[in-house]
Amino acid sequence: MPLLHRLVRQDSAVVPFTIDGVPCNGRAGDTVLTAVLCHVEQLRETEFSGAARAGFCQMGACQDCWVQLAAGERLRACTTELAEGMHIVTQRGLRHG
Repeated sequence: MPLLHRLVRQDSAVVPFTIDGVPCNGRAGDTVLTAVLCHVEQLRETEFSGAARAGFCQMGACQDCWVQLAAGERLRACTTELAEGMHIVTQRGLRHG
């Protein structure tokens, strides 16, 4: 079940991307964090306890929202705008891919 549910900007242009190879759609102007959490319930797991994490500060200061693209690039999900064709790989995808 997704963590977020879109209430506004439902008429913005659709931006296709994938999460662990699963096709998804975000909206123009979404951050990667918003787009991902509209499809899944967590962004990653903390390396300390394995607890679910979904970003914390929402402004790029806390280091809690780093994600990886399929090509290996790491980026901050909360400050990076979603781009068409992004292939986001979660920790689950890294373990099972």
